[in-house]
Amino acid sequence: MWRSPLDKPAPVHSLEALDVQSAMDLQQHPMVVIDAEYRIVAANRAYRECYGVSEEDLVGRRCHQVSHHSDVPCHENGEDCPHQTVFRNGEPHEVRHVHYDPVGNAEHVRIRGHVLRDLRGQRFLAEEIIHLPREQSEITCTDMRMVGRSPAFLRCLHHIEMAARTDASILLWGESGVGKELAASALHQFSARADKPLITVDCTTLPEHLFESEFLGHERGAYTGCIGRKIGLFESADGGTLFLDEVGELPLPVQAKLLRVLETGAFRRLGGADLLHANVRIIAASNRNLREMVAERTFREDLYYRLAAINIDLPPLRERREDIPGIACVLLERIGREWGGQWQLSTEAERRLCAYNFPGNVRELRNILQKAVALADGPLILPEHVHFLQSSHHPEENIAAPTRPISFSGRRGRPTNLPELLSTFQGNRRQVAEHLGVSERTVYRWLHQS
Repeated sequence: MWRSPLDKPAPVHSLEALDVQSAMDLQQHPMVVIDAEYRIVAANRAYRECYGVSEEDLVGRRCHQVSHHSDVPCHENGEDCPHQTVFRNGEPHEVRHVHYDPVGNAEHVRIRGHVLRDLRGQRFLAEEIIHLPREQSEITCTDMRMVGRSPAFLRCLHHIEMAARTDASILLWGESGVGKELAASALHQFSARADKPLITVDCTTLPEHLFESEFLGHERGAYTGCIGRKIGLFESADGGTLFLDEVGELPLPVQAKLLRVLETGAFRRLGGADLLHANVRIIAASNRNLREMVAERTFREDLYYRLAAINIDLPPLRERREDIPGIACVLLERIGREWGGQWQLSTEAERRLCAYNFPGNVRELRNILQKAVALADGPLILPEHVHFLQSSHHPEENIAAPTRPISFSGRRGRPTNLPELLSTFQGNRRQVAEHLGVSERTVYRWLHQS
């Protein structure tokens, strides 16, 4: 049977002829290829042009030396390392990191790590670097910024950015003063609802008898003295985000009413007959353990699961001490704008702040700095101007005591001498946490990693 030449199968070409460098150069984002020993084996054109380096300056150098200015891999500094994940299980991995450009300036970037194999099956890490605009490099709310470059902060910021891409309800947990409102603002800013309203509900000021009127709104004549229609908070957030701050403070009867609205998005204004609908994304926050409240029957279990589709923990200040100078600088800038002046910390004052455990977190830091500014004779804040605000008669108890060096394992930063410390403090996790300058929850997590 005759066949047309067009019916012939196309020849199969070997991938051996493929120029990998040319393929990499097609990638618009900077990209490097890294081997199992952290050595850079190739870099694309976008990387070389972005950082102003030649391939000869990169190939053979360790990635952590180039990008992190560190002599050890980033996971040994407590950071989430794509290299570890890709070479351990071959799965892609995405993280947020602080990188340094050739002149030493720090920049927030998103790293996408992919597995790459050669013809012999040898595994490499292909690392794509995505630069983030300034508005995604910091958590902002009005004129306040939550800044940092510590591993704990970067992990939290990465979780916020990833969660913001979804429309799921989010529960923020954190101690008082850690910046839950800032985190809620970032979730809204990073989401597809950013051009719609962000409405904040202070649940500590929402009593049961005002819930329908404040949250759902009311019609004219709904109650004695009601002379006009009021749009409620839920309806005001239509198309946008509703932030329920300190949701654990809601009385049980209000929790039941709230659940009904959140489940369907349908509601009636107080005194109204029409069934209305609002498309609202829910972010809730609490400094109380809602799971424990569920067990104690002081918080509804069904409401908890409705709010906590995604959980995000915000780290306390004592778990990100290296961020304290940067946060203090931002706070002093704000104080300067409000009070009409400029102040900065002396090295000794900065060191004193970094040694403190900050039970009140960033809010307490702000109060300490305000008092220091008031006491300072000039623009320089000295150690004697730094007074810690404690109800205790011994505020210095919250200063982290000098200890012998603590060695950390490569397993999520768990101290190798944790059993010894538990023995020293007779099993008291709180005292061990204070000794290490971390939260008690962190110690609890370390123990369950054993």
